[in-house]
Amino acid sequence: MSPHTSPHPSPRFGYGTNGLTDLRLDDALGLLADLGYDGVGLTLDHMHLDPLAPELAARTHRVAHRLQQLGLTVTVETGARYVLDPRRKHGPSLLDPDPDGRAARTRLLITAVQVAADLGAHAVHCFSGVTPPGTDPDTAWMRLEESLHPVLDAAATAHVALAIEPEPGHLLATLADFHHLRRLLGGPEPLGLTLDIGHCQCLEPAPPADCVREAAPWLRHVQIEDMRRGVHEHLPFGDGEIDFPPVLDALRAIGYQGLTVVELPRHSHAGPDLAERSLRFLRDAGGAAC
Repeated sequence: MSPHTSPHPSPRFGYGTNGLTDLRLDDALGLLADLGYDGVGLTLDHMHLDPLAPELAARTHRVAHRLQQLGLTVTVETGARYVLDPRRKHGPSLLDPDPDGRAARTRLLITAVQVAADLGAHAVHCFSGVTPPGTDPDTAWMRLEESLHPVLDAAATAHVALAIEPEPGHLLATLADFHHLRRLLGGPEPLGLTLDIGHCQCLEPAPPADCVREAAPWLRHVQIEDMRRGVHEHLPFGDGEIDFPPVLDALRAIGYQGLTVVELPRHSHAGPDLAERSLRFLRDAGGAAC
């Protein structure tokens, strides 16, 4: 083997449809395939694949066919802002004081697991939600644990990984919080981790590349963008503080072969241009990491 040849495969890049909301889904998928992406992070939402509209199975089948035609792999993401409640961002959550609200979020995640199975997706992404005012931590963790049990059962039956994301400001905000949940649940096999590289820069004590290595045994999905320390703002590459070659080298070194998905949900107005620029940046940074 050449000294310049890595023994590990390169990361496989995708782009999140939550950053392409001004495009029809077919057009978004065609764009990503034309640009050379390996896959897509598909957010279930009203403008693309609506999880609550009629004939979901038939619509999912059409999307699966389109993905196959284009040679794109997929991870299902569940971060739509107002898909359940048109007035509350990400509401109701798995921590909602109202049991019916928590049950609605659980049902949405179970639906996402079925969609993922029908698409042949790598994983279903989810998050805990923000702790409601007046809720003590023990109660919040108990609600999260109880709400996830049916989702994990569905994931086990469907053979789909459930990849929960540490999210700044949420109950489950850090890698340490992920491990706390894992222990509460008894380490179920379907439970994995979504690691957002920007979030690592934002609030983890270790550098992002170290977070990748620490997360390796549970890593099922990766989101990537630039970010600054202490500021939860998803930025185009080059606008933040992250040194990306070590991050991509770490992903390569651990043999991660899920998707690494660009996550720019507030930049949909410039989605096609940013999708092109992002892939070029990541490929250049990946080359520098070799």
